[in-house]
Amino acid sequence: MEYRVEALAAEAGVSVDTIRFYQARALLPPPRRAGRVALYDDEHLERLTQIKDLQQRGFSLGVIGRLLRGDLDAADEALLEAVVVESEVASDEPEEFLTLAELATRAGVPSVLLEALEREGVLVPRRQHGDARYTEADLVALRAGLTLLEYGLPLGDVLELARVHQRAAREVAEQAVTLFDRHVRQARRDRGTESAAELVEAFHALLPATVSLVAHNFRRILLAVAQEHIEADGDDAERAAVRFEALQRLEPPIAVRE
Repeated sequence: MEYRVEALAAEAGVSVDTIRFYQARALLPPPRRAGRVALYDDEHLERLTQIKDLQQRGFSLGVIGRLLRGDLDAADEALLEAVVVESEVASDEPEEFLTLAELATRAGVPSVLLEALEREGVLVPRRQHGDARYTEADLVALRAGLTLLEYGLPLGDVLELARVHQRAAREVAEQAVTLFDRHVRQARRDRGTESAAELVEAFHALLPATVSLVAHNFRRILLAVAQEHIEADGDDAERAAVRFEALQRLEPPIAVRE
């Protein structure tokens, strides 16, 4: 069956502009031309359905293009879905996803501030049905940032600190992903034992382990630097207070597996 672009858009549940955008991104094959009329067929409709399905699973258009071209195999597709869709924290309740405006309302801050944070790479969204979305974890982080401001830290300096942390965190993350790719994914592929289930299982085991190691290390370094600073520059009362605090629980309790 053949369709003009308007009929194809109606059948697929997308806009004409979306179809033309997908064509420009080489996600759709070119239509057949009958004079000046572009004619699409069921192959185009099936491709549009496939793109919508992949977007709903959280894939970006760049990744979708690679999947459609066959650049990624089934194991890689399963791993990518685990990376972009799965929540970092398991829960019996479905995770709530918020738009930027909803996040701003919950946090009690202007949307324009969050837009600036997103542009700077300080606020990193999750992908839900192909759209940028935020979760309770982002709200907790924003409230923590507001706490810093309430204690008098200048907004510009806090944002610069966040940028420095973002750059350093990305470098660590890239090295961690490289290690995973080299020693887990590629090693299994070289042995011919790679499977989607194995990769997803490894990802779910290594992600929380890596996050725990990085968070623990940063917390310890932050506490050590703070203590060193007060010991060097503080007065007797400040040094006594810091030494007392060093004896208190400043870290979350350790969860012991039974």
